[in-house]
Amino acid sequence: MKKIALIVFAAFIGGAAAIGGYKMLEHKNSDLTLAEKQHVLFTSNPASISSTGSVDFVQAAAAVSPAVVHIKTTFTSSGSGDSGSPMDMMEEFFGGGRSKRSRIPRAASGSGVILTPDGYIVTNNHVVENAEKIQVILSDRRKVEARVIGRDANTDLALIKVDATDLPVVKMGNSDNVQVGEWVLAVGFPLDLQTTVTAGIVSAKSRQIGILGREQQQPTEEEYEEYQRTGKAPVRAANSAIESYIQTDAAINPGNSGGALVNANGELVGINSAIASQTGTNEGYGFAIPVNLAKKILEDFKKYGSVKRGYVGVTFQELNADVAEDLKIDDISGLYVNDVMPNGGGAAAGIRKGDIIKKVDGKEVFNSPDLQEKIGRMSPGDKVMLSISRDGKLQNVSVTLKGDASIGRPKTILASKTTGTTMGKLGASFAPASAAAKAKYGAKSGVVVTGVEPGKLFDSFDIDKGLLITSINGKPVNNAKDVEAALPTSKNGKTTISGVGPNGNYTFSFN
Repeated sequence: MKKIALIVFAAFIGGAAAIGGYKMLEHKNSDLTLAEKQHVLFTSNPASISSTGSVDFVQAAAAVSPAVVHIKTTFTSSGSGDSGSPMDMMEEFFGGGRSKRSRIPRAASGSGVILTPDGYIVTNNHVVENAEKIQVILSDRRKVEARVIGRDANTDLALIKVDATDLPVVKMGNSDNVQVGEWVLAVGFPLDLQTTVTAGIVSAKSRQIGILGREQQQPTEEEYEEYQRTGKAPVRAANSAIESYIQTDAAINPGNSGGALVNANGELVGINSAIASQTGTNEGYGFAIPVNLAKKILEDFKKYGSVKRGYVGVTFQELNADVAEDLKIDDISGLYVNDVMPNGGGAAAGIRKGDIIKKVDGKEVFNSPDLQEKIGRMSPGDKVMLSISRDGKLQNVSVTLKGDASIGRPKTILASKTTGTTMGKLGASFAPASAAAKAKYGAKSGVVVTGVEPGKLFDSFDIDKGLLITSINGKPVNNAKDVEAALPTSKNGKTTISGVGPNGNYTFSFN
């Protein structure tokens, strides 16, 4: 009897210790970063096949598909869905084949990738931006509501969270190890279909396609006058957008946004974001955000709710034979420093205008994405080693990155109540009208429409490039800043734009 009692007592003690240990681990795990949580999950589950050693993707597809979720978003009846639809990134860049007025949805869908068993999910910013309600459909067909933890338009990334446990996850890989020609899979919910897996290869890396940060590329009055006089496009300073996409020919379509790009080992190497197409559907070119960039952004979301980004504090342009000839220099590769921001890390390190950035932490750079992605993974206070060429001599410079406020970068201020539309909703770019253009139409003020984005308001009203806009909400406009300042002054939420063109005066209003 004593022996039985001892066995029961020992079993009780063992069970209590196991439960206690589990609870302690559970509490400890709640403080882990996303990467640390993944390490706990996958450290004892090593890769079973080479990333490029197999053309049978059954195992990778089976491992990843349960952790790629369908995201459905709804918008208010006032119609903010035009900037929140995952279709936007597809159609803005590539046109799209649907009728203009049908492009603004009241509901939309995209994809997401579960990173942790407790419900952290990565997706694209444009999938959830302005959404009133975010619904996630899990692989077991459960529908759960999600909340936004953080999102960033400059990288088109967002982190959302659902209240669920024991969810399947996708292991984060190393996008630096991805090779051109390597097999990859795209997993998501294209065209509102159920889980779909497509295969292709990596076509290119560090690809910049110009889809992000278009509003930051408005030409100044001086640049536009120079363009009119010489016909040469202005040199653009680097903006806050970070584009260093992995390009793939795996079939990606609208609805794949936010889904997984994985290697043949089933490891997440990118977040699918955009396609290149004249029709709005796949034509063989897809683009994914490298997971190594995403890791830093997502951890910032989890810790702070926003991105803490470090800056070198210089503007630059990519060198090639033509640019080198214009600048009268011999170097045809690297990044030519156009300007150094006061109080920035670059200025403190002694970088000067005319220096050429050749390497970042020992890695050679040829274009903007090479530098921007590397810096995008770092935070204010981090140090980066830049190799610069000055007067034909190479030297290393240690730069301590600084944040927005330190270098006087303009910060976005959100109004407490939006009373009008926004530049993004208009979907157009503007430049100051020349004196000749204003004289031609007898206008005292005006900006010229220099670009129209498919699917946005100007496109839906059939406003073309070249038209002269004279006033917005009754206020004269002479540059892009005037346009931006006039938009919030609408009455009762109605925006009125007036202008003049070859067919006479025109005015249109919208809510």
